Amino acid sequence: MARKQDTPSAPGQTAPQAASEERERSRKIGSLKGLMPFLAPHRWMVLGAVGALILTAVVSLTLPLAVRRVVDGFETETTELLDQYFMAALGIAGLLAVGTGLRYYLVTRLGERVIADIRKAVFARMITMSPAFYERIMTGEVLSRITTDTTLLLSVISSSMSVALRNLLILIGGVGLMLWTSPKLAGAVLLIVPMVIVPIVVLGRRLRVLSRQNQDWIAESSGNASEALLSAQTVQAFTHEEPTATRFSDVTELSFDSAKKRIATRAIMTVIVIALVFSGVVGVLWVGARDVRSEAMTIGALIQFLIYAIMVAGSVGALSEIWGELQRASGATERLVELLGSDDTVADPAAGAELPQGGRGPISFDNVHFHYPSRPETAALEGVSFTIQPGETVALVGPSGAGKSTVFQLLLRFYDPESGRITLDGTGLPEMARHTFREAMALVPQDPVIFAASARDNIRFGRLDATDAEVEAAARAAAAHEFISALPKGYDTYVGERGMMLSGGQKQRIAIARAILRDAPILLLDEATSALDAESERAVQEAVTRMSETRTTLIVAHRLATVKQADRILVFEDGRIVAEGTHDSLVAEGGLYARLARLQFTSGLAAE
Repeated sequence: MARKQDTPSAPGQTAPQAASEERERSRKIGSLKGLMPFLAPHRWMVLGAVGALILTAVVSLTLPLAVRRVVDGFETETTELLDQYFMAALGIAGLLAVGTGLRYYLVTRLGERVIADIRKAVFARMITMSPAFYERIMTGEVLSRITTDTTLLLSVISSSMSVALRNLLILIGGVGLMLWTSPKLAGAVLLIVPMVIVPIVVLGRRLRVLSRQNQDWIAESSGNASEALLSAQTVQAFTHEEPTATRFSDVTELSFDSAKKRIATRAIMTVIVIALVFSGVVGVLWVGARDVRSEAMTIGALIQFLIYAIMVAGSVGALSEIWGELQRASGATERLVELLGSDDTVADPAAGAELPQGGRGPISFDNVHFHYPSRPETAALEGVSFTIQPGETVALVGPSGAGKSTVFQLLLRFYDPESGRITLDGTGLPEMARHTFREAMALVPQDPVIFAASARDNIRFGRLDATDAEVEAAARAAAAHEFISALPKGYDTYVGERGMMLSGGQKQRIAIARAILRDAPILLLDEATSALDAESERAVQEAVTRMSETRTTLIVAHRLATVKQADRILVFEDGRIVAEGTHDSLVAEGGLYARLARLQFTSGLAAE
C-alpha cells in the first residue's frame, strides 16, 4: 500500500532527496523548541517546577555529606552530636519529600495544561483547513497526531523532562562534589565519561530516526483503520473483510517492525552505557579501597565519594534512557508543529471586507477556470461566467462530473479558482473572511452529514441559538417532523455515528431542516431530494419553493422534475455552460437538456 505523504516534496525535489532531508531533520532534538510557545504562557508554573527541581537536587546532594560525618564520627563524636546528625538527616529527608511532591504536582499539571493547549490549537487549525489539504493527508492520521503524539508528549513533559533536568543537576553537582572530595578518584571517573557519551550520541541519532518512522507508521495504521471502520457496511457488502483486515495487518506489522528496531537500538545503548558506567565505578572503588588502606583518605570520605559516583552513574544511565524518550518526543513535536504550520491553499485576508448587502446582492462568476488539485489534468470548470440576481432561483443541471457541484465548492470557497473572479454583493470572495460570506449561505449537501447526537441537535446545528419550537418548525417544513416524532425518544433520540439509525431519505430531510433553520439569504441545494420518496419530495419541494420566494437559491439536480419551476436553468457539460434558459425554452431548442429531458420524462412522469 502506498503511503500518503503529509507534506509534499519541494518542486524539483526527488523522493530520495526528500527522504535524506527527513533523516537529517530527524537527527535534531531541537524540534522540542516547538513547545516553547505553549510553555511561555505558564512561565510561573515552569519557574516553580524548576525551583522544586533545584531544591530536590540540592537536598539529594547534601545527603552523602551527612553520611560521611556520621561514618567518620562514630568513634570520635559524642552521642548528642550523633543524635543531631541523624535528626538533620530526617529533616533533609522531609525536605526532599516535600520538594519531590511539589515538583510532581507542578510538572504534571504543567504537562496536562500544555498538552490540552496543543490539542486545542492543532484541532482549531485542522478544522479550518480547506478540502485540498485533506487530499494530501488522511483524517485518521491527523487524529493519530492529536491523540498518540500528544500522549507521548504528555509523558515526556510530565515525567521525562522533569527527571532529565533533575538528573542533569545531580550529574553536574555530583561531579563537582566528587572533585572536592577526591580529585584523584574524580579524574579517574572523568576518563570514563567520553566512552559513555559517544554511544549515547551515535545511537541516539539512530533512535531519533526510528522513533519518527515508528510514529509515522502508527499514524498510517490509525488512518487505515479509521477509513475502514467508517466504511464498514460497504466493506461487508462487498465481502472485503479479509482483504481489509490483511491490509491493516500489513501496516500494523510495519509499525511493529519499526518499533522492534527502535527498541533494539535503545536496549543496545542501555547495555553499553550501564556496562561502562558501573565498570568505571568498580574500578574507582578498587583504587579508593587501596587509598583507605594506606590512610590516604578516610572510610567516610570513600563512602561519600562512592555515593556521589553512584548518583552520577545513575544520572548518566537515566539520562541515556530519557534521551531516547526525548528523541521520540522530538519526533512527535515535529509532526504536530507540521500540522500547526501547514500552509492552506485558501486563506483569509489580513483585514477582511464586509458583505455590503449581507449576502442579499448578486452572485457572479466571471470567466472562472478551475482544476481540482488531485486531478490537475482535467478541467472542472473552464471559462464559466454567469450572474444570479437576488431572489432568483437558478438550477444547475448536466451529466455527472460536468462541474455543477464544483460551483458550490468555489462559492463556499473550499477552493480558489486558478483564474477568473467570484463575487458576492459585488465583493470578491478572497477579499472577505470566509466566515463572513459563509454565514449568508445554507447548504444541503449531496451526502448529508449527520452527527453522533440527537435529532434535535443535528437540526439545531444550523443555528445553535434556535429554540426547540424553531427546530420543530424547521423539521415540519422539511417533512421530517413525523418520522422524528416516531423515534423512541422523539427529537431527543440519539441517531448514531453518521446517522446510522436513519435511512438515506431521513438524513436528507434532517439536513434540509438544518438549512431551513439557518434562515440564510442564499440557499444551496446539491441533490437535496435525491433520496426522498415521491410524497416527501413533493412536501420538501413545496417548502423549498416557499423559502425561495425570499432567498437566492441555487439547485444542483439530476432529476429534472425538481428544477422545472426554476427561474433559470444553466446546463453544464465538460466544465462549461452549454445552454441557459427556462425548462420550456431549453426543451424547445433541443440539445443536451432536451436529450436529458427525453430520457427522464417518460409518459408517466410527463403527466406531472
